[in-house]
Amino acid sequence: MATFSHYTIDKGSDIIQDFLCSTCEDKKLDQTADFYCNLAGSFTAEFVFLFTTSCSQNMSPLEKGDMKKWPVSKKVEDFLLKCDVHKDKNLEMVCDEHSELCCTNCAFLNHRLCKKVTLISDTVTSRSTDLKKLLVSIQTMLKEMKKLQDDQEASIRYVQSTYDKQLHTIQETRREINLVLDTIEQKTLKEMKDTLTKLQAASKSDVEKRVRLQDELKQLRDAIQDISYKSKLELSFIATRKWEEKIKQSYIFLKKDSHQVKISITFQPNTKIVQYLSKLPGLGSIEHSTHMVMEQEDPNKVFTVQWKSVQNVRISSDSFQCSISAICVLLDGQILVVDSNNKKVKLLDQQYQVVSHCSMTGYPHDLCQTIPSEVAVTLNDHENYTHEVQFITVNNNMLVTGWKFQVLHTCYGIAHHQGDLYITAGTALYKYTMSGRQISKMYEDKLGPNTVDRCAVSPTGDRLYISNWFHHKLLTLARDGILLATFTNPKLRGPQGVHVTPAGQVLVCGGSSHTILQVVDNEGRRKLATLAGRKDGLDIPMSVCYNRHTASIIVGLHNNSAILLFKVQ
Repeated sequence: MATFSHYTIDKGSDIIQDFLCSTCEDKKLDQTADFYCNLAGSFTAEFVFLFTTSCSQNMSPLEKGDMKKWPVSKKVEDFLLKCDVHKDKNLEMVCDEHSELCCTNCAFLNHRLCKKVTLISDTVTSRSTDLKKLLVSIQTMLKEMKKLQDDQEASIRYVQSTYDKQLHTIQETRREINLVLDTIEQKTLKEMKDTLTKLQAASKSDVEKRVRLQDELKQLRDAIQDISYKSKLELSFIATRKWEEKIKQSYIFLKKDSHQVKISITFQPNTKIVQYLSKLPGLGSIEHSTHMVMEQEDPNKVFTVQWKSVQNVRISSDSFQCSISAICVLLDGQILVVDSNNKKVKLLDQQYQVVSHCSMTGYPHDLCQTIPSEVAVTLNDHENYTHEVQFITVNNNMLVTGWKFQVLHTCYGIAHHQGDLYITAGTALYKYTMSGRQISKMYEDKLGPNTVDRCAVSPTGDRLYISNWFHHKLLTLARDGILLATFTNPKLRGPQGVHVTPAGQVLVCGGSSHTILQVVDNEGRRKLATLAGRKDGLDIPMSVCYNRHTASIIVGLHNNSAILLFKVQ
């Protein structure tokens, strides 16, 4: 049986899996197969096929145009079926309670007390998998991981350059002292070399982990491509679960290292070293500093509004006044806004000018960032009873719609943390995977409409904030959905949009009270400040977002084409 070896990228970015010729592979030659012969059960290159008379005369081989009819290669099956923990066992079951694939050993050792362990063969009969979605997601993730790897390697080169620079300083200092410094110099150089080795070891370890994860993603991508046109339900189901796990690991890496980090080494010479030469343990101190793009701030720091400006975001193709129901600021400073009235998502540059937009199939309500260049948008088409999450990518100042998945309930608010999506449905909060699989219903309140309206998640993922429009409350939930705190205040009426800054500060819109409040970050019980009110131009605020690039708070309004910008400190 031929193996899957490499892939080619055709026009339009379609991925086509190349199979190796079985005959050539036996001879250690890397030759792409052109035919599959049912008689021989093997893959064959064209020049081999012409000389294989038994096959060419007695059978009609399947050419590349019929690749959908080619069988799944054994290596692909082995790759997908083998248990990651017990390499000699095949995956046969799935535990829904832990969302884990398992072999018989895993089931016995780790899941024997679980109530929802079923055979994969029984599970796949009621579920379908869109493998093209998985391929697109892996390609996007590989691109982001490659960029992260390039940044990490640049950081390694930078710390080496700072090392070289400070080494010169040490050598210059050494010329001013006598031979007594020979031993001391060696101690100092060793200390700095040890520091460099430790710093580079940590960085190289991260790079190796990312390279290994990228290799696993590529291998999974190739495997998915191989089975994408075969009716292999078990393999498709396993591929989906493996995809979810690898993507979640990738999100963790991207979240951890989403900001550029530069580590430098400096040498501080002691100017009195000549006088105290015999008493000093070294030539100076070896230090290193880490500089992050985003400075950590106090989550309890209260914003102070300095001044306000107004920016119109209506464009010529809009049929109605805008209603800006959601706002998101990307890592590069670009802003995305949801215009629910005109069924559009709009991209703004750092000067808040609309540079691109895309129309939605339903009414958009909320959006959240998933990876640096991608957002997820909630859509509802009540006439056709469809409720979806649409993924949109920002590419060269253009919005490009990607894949999407449907849910069985209305979807209003959405938040993301490390590969998990939190979606509100008006009276309930659900947790989903990035592939659209519902994990759990985390919280529910049926005592009125829009009791679970919008949501936001803390930077660490341990707190969820829910706006309860009907009862005029802001709720704080633990990561498992347990209610931790309830905030009420006369200045918070009809809350809608809620936002958590990178530092952990919580902002919430009072739609009926026409206010923007700042609430204590992780307790959710006390109001810190009223940042803006009706006298500041607020008229039914729907959305709020903090822009760390400009130190400003952006507010979107109902039936108003302007967004309000509050400069804060």
